[in-house]
Amino acid sequence: MLTWLFGGVALLNVYALALIVLRAVVYRTAVYRPMLLNLALSIVPVFVLGAVVLVDGVLLAAGAAPWVVATVGGLGALVWLDLLPNAGYLVTELNLNHRKEGEGVPLWYDIVAVLTLALSGVLNTVVNVLVAQMLYAVVRYPQDDAPFARPGSWLAVLVVLVLVTVGIYLGRYVRFNSWDLLHPGQFVRKLVRHLREPGALGQAVLFCVLHSVLLALVYAVVVGPITTVFVRGA
Repeated sequence: MLTWLFGGVALLNVYALALIVLRAVVYRTAVYRPMLLNLALSIVPVFVLGAVVLVDGVLLAAGAAPWVVATVGGLGALVWLDLLPNAGYLVTELNLNHRKEGEGVPLWYDIVAVLTLALSGVLNTVVNVLVAQMLYAVVRYPQDDAPFARPGSWLAVLVVLVLVTVGIYLGRYVRFNSWDLLHPGQFVRKLVRHLREPGALGQAVLFCVLHSVLLALVYAVVVGPITTVFVRGA
């Protein structure tokens, strides 16, 4: 089942890329480069997560001290979590604000292209969180034959999904980038100014709640059957 999931998500990303490029070729218009950038950024987190696992694996094989392995894993997880909202951010492309007068691109084409892009972002998020959940289950419950049955595993997933939606909101409406966290003082001041605007806090909370529920439902539909197989196979 994992092969089907990972392979299907990879193909969805390729299809999204093809639709973005073909839009320019078929309708003789400029490639909308922000979409290409956002698609690329949505794929980066899973490679970061894989790199962290690989480095920690090498360190363990080399007999590194546990604190070194834990430090590398912890820092890598923070970088991954900082980048992860870039995947879910593709949902915000559904506003179709890339459309311009005189381009001649049919609305139906952009609907298909942007919907594909948004779905790829959601499923990129699902894949990332699934891999993280599997790693968490192995590390947290090493002796457990059915770690996915543990509530703590799913609570961790929920926390990550909520943080992802917060990151999506910050990126779309406060115009933060992942690297803005390198300047925490400026980050906090800009955020406070934004939330002090009339109605901003309520909109932010509603945005995060609704998007968190959406991601959680998709995650449950996609990942639930997979984890059930693992539990039964234990």
